[in-house]
Amino acid sequence: MLTAEQITAYDRDGYVLVPDLFSAEEIAILLSHVNDPRVGGHTWAAKDAAGKESKLSLWMDTGDDVFGAVSASPRVVTAVQMLLREEVYHWHSKVMLKEPRVGGAWEWHQDYGYWYGDGCLYPRMLSCMIALDPATRGNGCLKVIPGSHLLGRFDHGRVGGQNGADQERVQAAIARLGEVYCEAPAGSALFFHGNTFHSSEANLSDHPRRAYICCYNALSNPPYGGKGHGKVEPIRMAADDAILRHGATVAG
Repeated sequence: MLTAEQITAYDRDGYVLVPDLFSAEEIAILLSHVNDPRVGGHTWAAKDAAGKESKLSLWMDTGDDVFGAVSASPRVVTAVQMLLREEVYHWHSKVMLKEPRVGGAWEWHQDYGYWYGDGCLYPRMLSCMIALDPATRGNGCLKVIPGSHLLGRFDHGRVGGQNGADQERVQAAIARLGEVYCEAPAGSALFFHGNTFHSSEANLSDHPRRAYICCYNALSNPPYGGKGHGKVEPIRMAADDAILRHGATVAG
């Protein structure tokens, strides 16, 4: 459960970092699955403005596997519903793989900048990024513009091989609001609003930065015209120890 202070911080800043949401044992189990066929079968690479690539694997169902246990985890879903003040459904989930020395940047953007094109009328959408490795400035941790979720949606276009926001307006926002590097130990979870500006720099370290990102939409905000991701239905919560159970099954 989130505290009143954490909810207030999210409302003010458009993000909140929750340390130790998942244990070291749970993170070790998740890391042991990042090379599973489910991840590899959905992986693609996106080039940043400098031509460096970061790999991303994305799917829209929760799935009956260890990653689905995270997307449907009561620790994640309950927190999301507390922040949005309503019931949500699973939009999509993804594994982000930023490899040592070669992993590229993610340009400044809002997730709703392109989810808008999926037919969602409101930005009642939220992501939860779980650090599978320690996230540091050296390995390209996420950075955000605090309070930028209150600016509304900016126009987005192509920046390198990625979707990026109007860079001139982004720099104006940074000049007024600043930017924050979200360094975090493995097992931490960063919840951020669909309109919160975020980016990350290239991984110049000798260590990978891997993360699992679960995205949600309010049940009251279904896309029009049959577009969008996921199924517009309440999430069937997983057991709180589901990740550990998956680990025990594999070990067995």
